[in-house]
Amino acid sequence: MSNNDETQSSLKQLHQGLGIPADYSTSCALPLCLEPAALVDTELDFYQRQQRLTPAAFSAWSEMRDAATSQGISLFLISAFRGYQYQHDLIAAKLEKGQTIEAILRVNAAPGYSEHHSGRAVDLGTLGCDALSEKFGETKAYQWLVEHSGSYGFSLTYPRDNPFGIDFEPWHWCYTQE
Repeated sequence: MSNNDETQSSLKQLHQGLGIPADYSTSCALPLCLEPAALVDTELDFYQRQQRLTPAAFSAWSEMRDAATSQGISLFLISAFRGYQYQHDLIAAKLEKGQTIEAILRVNAAPGYSEHHSGRAVDLGTLGCDALSEKFGETKAYQWLVEHSGSYGFSLTYPRDNPFGIDFEPWHWCYTQE
């Protein structure tokens, strides 16, 4: 069995355990995101947890954060790399709290389909704004990212009315240069 076959088999089991529809991969329009071979430790996130990114994404994130800081803009990590099992556990916890799988999949991609698996996605925050809040889209930090993130290889993955069916996530940015 090839590595890709093993990954697909593992993801199928994770999906079945969560009640994710069998046609998810075709209905969501999200690409499969493979876990990278190499990750590096980043600075601690807002919650003092160690985060990891690919070397290129970490370098670009560091440059972008430093540029924002030099212009008086606060940006910090809330989340970066997440493995397939972590994504499964995150969704399972929401199911245990009574949320429906349909509602969860509007804010969390299924295991295998989250850009966080690639080691290139970052969830960002700024001072004075609750973490992972749509209000982030009203901050100076968000405005700065809209204007400058492309210069560092980052783009907003989930704008309003995106083709993936994921709710607007102004905090979620992905490094697209790898």
